[in-house]
Amino acid sequence: MGKRSDFQRIERDYYPTPIEAVKPLVPHLPRAKFWYTEPCAGDGRLVRHIGDLTEGNARAEYVCDLQPQIPEIEQFDALYIQSATMFITNPPWDRKVLHPLIEHLSGIAPTWLLFDADWMHTKQSRPMVQRLKKVVSVGRVRWIEGTNMTGKDNCCWYLFEARDEGEPAQFFGRP
Repeated sequence: MGKRSDFQRIERDYYPTPIEAVKPLVPHLPRAKFWYTEPCAGDGRLVRHIGDLTEGNARAEYVCDLQPQIPEIEQFDALYIQSATMFITNPPWDRKVLHPLIEHLSGIAPTWLLFDADWMHTKQSRPMVQRLKKVVSVGRVRWIEGTNMTGKDNCCWYLFEARDEGEPAQFFGRP
């Protein structure tokens, strides 16, 4: 699953988002009722967790995935979404998929993405760091249900959006 593990990676990085990975994000979301789009929804678990953890203040206005895991999620390519109020998703970590998503979605609306913490320390992240507004540390996540092992990579929620270039990104450690 990760760069230092023996787990075989699941195609398209489909790992349902556990609630523990969502909890650190909630204090950074709007306190009032708000709408968002989930463009890599898989089985809709992230949408359910956000709804539960925000006590219904967060509402998914649009939920899709390239390969939905349940019928309630529309099959649609996130790179063709044209509008949204905000994006919140756990995208594929494959850089060939992730980087175009960052560029496209953050050009439309504020975009929260959950992926590996090491990304921000690489040369390949430089073009997108100018869009980075917040980083919220999550730590290691237990991605595979029924196991007692966490993943080998630390994770973060990253908030990307168009912003003034002189404004530094904010970093928040694990609660």
